[in-house]
Amino acid sequence: MIITRAANQCGNADYGWLQARYTFSFGHYFDPKFLNYQALRVLNQEILAPKAEFQPKSYPHVDILNIILQGEAQYRDSEGNHIHAQQGDCLLFSARQGISYSEHNPNDKTPLVRLQLWLNACPQQEAQPLQRRVLPNKPLTLLASPTSESNSMHLRQQVWISYIELKNRDSQILPLRGKHAYLQSISGKARINGNENSDLEIKCGDGVFIQEEQRVALQADTPFRGLLIDLAD
Repeated sequence: MIITRAANQCGNADYGWLQARYTFSFGHYFDPKFLNYQALRVLNQEILAPKAEFQPKSYPHVDILNIILQGEAQYRDSEGNHIHAQQGDCLLFSARQGISYSEHNPNDKTPLVRLQLWLNACPQQEAQPLQRRVLPNKPLTLLASPTSESNSMHLRQQVWISYIELKNRDSQILPLRGKHAYLQSISGKARINGNENSDLEIKCGDGVFIQEEQRVALQADTPFRGLLIDLAD
């Protein structure tokens, strides 16, 4: 079963310094039908104005994946650690109790555009050091997994996250491990097809809930980028 959720159906916020689209309930946006999806707790698409910043805050027991789509970002924690990231960087943080984290757009001209995911972490697993990868120019790349296979970053949960980048009219079969998955469109247009579905169109910012599918087929109608989150049962 494949269910699409258009970008304009998600929660939105515009604070001037921050524009955001929320897939699941977050901050002021609350929808009891969209609290989470399996271990996927947060999926935000956010634009941070030049020189703007998120003040330090702590997080629950989650893994946080930030994907920088445009601009640059600086991250700091209350222990004095600091990292600078730029377009194409993927950063995976293991949130730790008692530690606060801040985020800043240091550029005075270019907005910071990023995706942020929170994944519930297994309580028995210890926090990992900061992990970092660069988005590759390949059709399908595993970014993060519970086994660190294929040089992927390590997740404290049975979840596999893959980055998709297709050229115009290219196609890709996406095999799935569990009964649930989520596909987030980053840019472009494509069509997705499962066992019983005819082609469903997805556009920039749209999301797709996937259930009880062993694989799905993706056909790009334009250059397309997306994120596949394969969630174990």
